[in-house]
Amino acid sequence: MTFCLGIKVRDGLVCLADGRVTSGAQVSNARKVSLHGESWDRQICIMTSGLRSVRDKTLAYFDRAWRHEFSSREPNMLEAVSTYAEALRRVAKEDKATLKASKLDFNLHTIVAGQLSGDGEPSMYLVYPEGNWIEVDVRTPYLSIGATAYGKPVLDRTLTPDTDIATALKVAYLSFDSTRVASADVGFPVDMLTYLVRDGIWREINYDYDDLRDQRIWWNENIKQLVTSMPDGPWMEALVPGGLEVEGPGGKRLSVIKDD
Repeated sequence: MTFCLGIKVRDGLVCLADGRVTSGAQVSNARKVSLHGESWDRQICIMTSGLRSVRDKTLAYFDRAWRHEFSSREPNMLEAVSTYAEALRRVAKEDKATLKASKLDFNLHTIVAGQLSGDGEPSMYLVYPEGNWIEVDVRTPYLSIGATAYGKPVLDRTLTPDTDIATALKVAYLSFDSTRVASADVGFPVDMLTYLVRDGIWREINYDYDDLRDQRIWWNENIKQLVTSMPDGPWMEALVPGGLEVEGPGGKRLSVIKDD
C-alpha cells in the first residue's frame, strides 16, 4: 500500500509520499515521487501508487516523449498530463494482458503536479490506470492515492484554497501520520516537496522516523489534551452519572461532570 498526497493552495503546492514498500512479510524502501524536466523552471512532480514495473516503464516512455516533444517550446501542464496519460495507455496496451495472465491487475494511480512556462498558475491532476484524469477542485484542494481514508478527516476539516503553504505542509504531515498509525503498509521514510509560486522552485527533503520525533510527540500529547478538555454537558450525564475523574494539569484529579 502507498500514501501519496498533493495539496494546492494559493501560495503553491505541497506533495508528500511515503517510502515503505511491503511484499508479504518483507518490508523495504523505495521512492514513489520524482521530479521530471531538464531545468528547474520546467519541472513537474509525479507521485504513483501501484505496480512498480508499470510505474518505471510509464515514466521511461513519458521522459522520452517529453524530451522529444517539448524541448524547443513552452509546454503547459495540460500537455504534460496528456503526454503522461498517453505513455500509460501505451504500457497498458503492451503489458496488461501479460500481467492479467500472471494474476496481476494493471494498477497505477498517479498525481501529476506543477507549473510550467506555459501556465498562469500551478495545477494538479489525478490520472487513473485507464489514462483518464481529473483536476484538483477549489472546494477540495487536495488529491490523494493509496491508503486515503485514514488521513482524510484532518484534510477535510482544515484545508481551503486560502490556507497558507506552511499550514498546508503541517496538515500534509498530520494526514500521513494518521495513516501511518492506522496502516502497517504505510510508513517512513517520507518525501516532502513544496513548490512556491513566488519563486517557481521545487524544494524536496526526505525524512526518516527520528527526524520528525518532536512533531510526532507534540501531536500525540496535544490531541490527548484536546480529548480530555472537550466540553462535557447533559449528553454525558445519562452515560456517566455523577461524573468521571480524569487526570488534569499537575496530576490533579478532575471531574468531567459535576452534580447539580
